[in-house]
Amino acid sequence: MPIEPVLIDLYELTMAQAYWRARHDGPATFSLFARGYPASRSYYVAGGIDASLSFIEHFGFSDSDISSIHGLDRFDEEFLHFLRGLKFTGTVRSVSEGTVVFADEPLLEIDAPIIEGQLLETALLNIVTTHTNLASKAARMVHAAGDKSIIDFSARRTHGADAAFAAARQSWLAGFAGTSHVGAAAALGIPAVGTMAHSFIQSYEDELEAFRAYATEFPNSTVLLVDTWDVESGVRNAITVARELSTQGHRLGGIRIDSGDLGELSKMARRMLDEAGLEHVTITVSGGLDEFRIRDLLANDAPIDSFGVGSAFGVADDAPHIDTAYKLVEYDGRPVRKESPGKQTLPGRKQVWRMSRQDGTFEADAITYADEAAVSDAAPLLRVSMARGIRVDGSDNSLRSARDRCRDQIARLPRALLQLEPVERYDVRILGALATDSSR
Repeated sequence: MPIEPVLIDLYELTMAQAYWRARHDGPATFSLFARGYPASRSYYVAGGIDASLSFIEHFGFSDSDISSIHGLDRFDEEFLHFLRGLKFTGTVRSVSEGTVVFADEPLLEIDAPIIEGQLLETALLNIVTTHTNLASKAARMVHAAGDKSIIDFSARRTHGADAAFAAARQSWLAGFAGTSHVGAAAALGIPAVGTMAHSFIQSYEDELEAFRAYATEFPNSTVLLVDTWDVESGVRNAITVARELSTQGHRLGGIRIDSGDLGELSKMARRMLDEAGLEHVTITVSGGLDEFRIRDLLANDAPIDSFGVGSAFGVADDAPHIDTAYKLVEYDGRPVRKESPGKQTLPGRKQVWRMSRQDGTFEADAITYADEAAVSDAAPLLRVSMARGIRVDGSDNSLRSARDRCRDQIARLPRALLQLEPVERYDVRILGALATDSSR
């Protein structure tokens, strides 16, 4: 969904006017990265790169935007005229969307006149932080589920419509099987998946009557919600409908359990379905699920085929924010750094190098200055994705490519990092002149 250019913190505009007045508009580099990790996390999946590039490429202030800024009664008319014609003219170097990244590694770096780079700060942090957090949470859920499917049910619980769209996109990127969000599914070309609500069943006097009505309307794609009153009775009614559909040449798709002891109820439901000769009918569970509950259910041999996840995913409930930063690291050819305790930054334009073992597993990353010699036997992660304000051909951040990339990179992570409660950190090294300058 489009983000307005006026998603700007006030200080970016006041600094921009001060830069403009002083003609202090030399070339600058800004770096966007994450500081540390939330509890129980050991890696990030880079999200929002495509959305960031789209925002930057179309950045500019409309007459309505200028009117809104003018209404603050704080800015010079000539400065507002300058803003009216402002476009991004610089370069963006970024990791590809779906790449696994680690703390302190730039996800993207902006090379542009300082006013242009400064005005992007809030929007880029908003986009990358939200999308990366959702992609990282989704990847953990996919890993916990193993070969079972996960469906995004989060739209009703995310923090706004933009976040719901982002959740649908990033869930698919990380390996989900589909989303209940119809608009996102249509826009992104991903499967729309849904079952039914308790309200449909409650609107009928009899559960079996409700099941029959729904199955008549959708005879080849029905998943029946069996926990409105009593799961055992609900499964029994679902079996009746499945047999009726079979006589008409159709098959019941599955059942869903949304409450209670999901492990024991799924075992009971599977036993009843199998005894009725309905081995093909799948079992979906939902209701307060996160990666830890998914792991525990499967560890206890719950015969679950798919999981519907909502709130815990859509708001990344165990880690609802990432400590991301967007910092000036070079101005007019001079590397700069922040030295505040706990918030130190790495100076200069940078490159991230990834080293792998012979079996393809990631071994370590290295951060160097961008213009230093390549690290031996390592692949660079930051590539030019935009030049002179225009996207570069070949910088593929499409959703399909990002999904494939994420799957491949998660498979190459050291097993210790994939634990839901990791006991070690990935090795990220500072090398070359950057190591010397950072230690001063």
